[in-house]
Amino acid sequence: MSAQVRAPSAPFRQFIVKVHGRCNLACRYCYLYEGPDRTYRDRPATTPPDVLERTAYRIAEHAAVHGLTAVSLVLHGGEPLLAGVETLARFTTRVRRSVPRTCTVHATVQTNATLLTGQRVDVLARHGISVGISLDGGLPAHNARRVDHSGRPSWPAAVRGARLLADHRPDAYAGVLTVVDPVTDPVAVYESLLALRPPALDLLLPHGNWSAPPPHVEPETDGKSGSRPVRTPYGDWLCAVFDRWWAGRRKETRIRLFEECIALLAGLPAATESLGLAPFDAVVVETDGSIEQVDSLKSAFDGAARTGLDVFRNRFDEALLHPGVAARQAGAAGLGARCRACPLLAVCGGGHYAHRYRAGEGFANPSVYCSDLQRFIRHVVRRLTAATTAASASDRVPAEPDVHGGDTP
Repeated sequence: MSAQVRAPSAPFRQFIVKVHGRCNLACRYCYLYEGPDRTYRDRPATTPPDVLERTAYRIAEHAAVHGLTAVSLVLHGGEPLLAGVETLARFTTRVRRSVPRTCTVHATVQTNATLLTGQRVDVLARHGISVGISLDGGLPAHNARRVDHSGRPSWPAAVRGARLLADHRPDAYAGVLTVVDPVTDPVAVYESLLALRPPALDLLLPHGNWSAPPPHVEPETDGKSGSRPVRTPYGDWLCAVFDRWWAGRRKETRIRLFEECIALLAGLPAATESLGLAPFDAVVVETDGSIEQVDSLKSAFDGAARTGLDVFRNRFDEALLHPGVAARQAGAAGLGARCRACPLLAVCGGGHYAHRYRAGEGFANPSVYCSDLQRFIRHVVRRLTAATTAASASDRVPAEPDVHGGDTP
């Protein structure tokens, strides 16, 4: 860690709780179960009641100590619905009853949608738990890599769950999370997802790094020379979707990556794991009660997310002092020299932390998607500039002449 990194003071506001440690799918690109990390093998599949009870206590303790008025509770896995919706409801209720009365708990379950039923959605909605869905597009071909443990496609069950949620309880629909695949037609993917009527979309880049590059990326030879890959497949894909989204006659859905990029370019505060320099504020509780950094780090190496802490012995404030967390809360000081010198620093923020890793060097590198991010951000700048120029020109159009002449009313 750089000597410039200082201990952070920003509290955690997002608590990602693993309510089940296994998944009913075996997605071929899954970094959690198919990547280098194997820590899940030594943990219980189902989170024991005492872990959930202690986690609720620790969340409430953190909220009280820091005077938080709102926290985000993300019920995660594996596939969290394997824990049962009643378990999710009881735990969420326990957290809400434990935090100070001045603190609001925004609860979401992130699911692959294959286990959604009307009854389950009703239970979740009744307990104020919104439902986020993970899909790679709105067509079967887009989800070919999302299969079960027998290799059968998950699409029929997943799309049935997504449509049920949109039709039956749209008030509980949080949105869709999609991993970008540059081989697909970006506009076709976007429009197929619109057909599922999500209130929001999250577009995520596949987890990869300098030592294990993501598909279709040709990284620089050393990550430091300033040279660039010739191709920017992920940046091109995002630009195409941005143009389609930007040109829409109405706001068809929210796309967090796009909205946060625009906000950052305007100098406004924005919070996303992929862009900006805002202190990172998420923490994970695993099924055995271990307090960890976010799962994406597990794409780097085995044990990368470990802190050595757990909810039985440690407060979340102790996790704030972990070197990995401190580095993510240090802003520009936690980045390498090349990122700090970049004119896009305030918007890019170095990119996703997990995408900066290189074996033997750690995370003080630019993102392996550096060129793709530059391509995307500069494209958004051009679109905003064009829109601003057009608006200014419209404002300068002369008024119609006064048909009465002079100052006659």
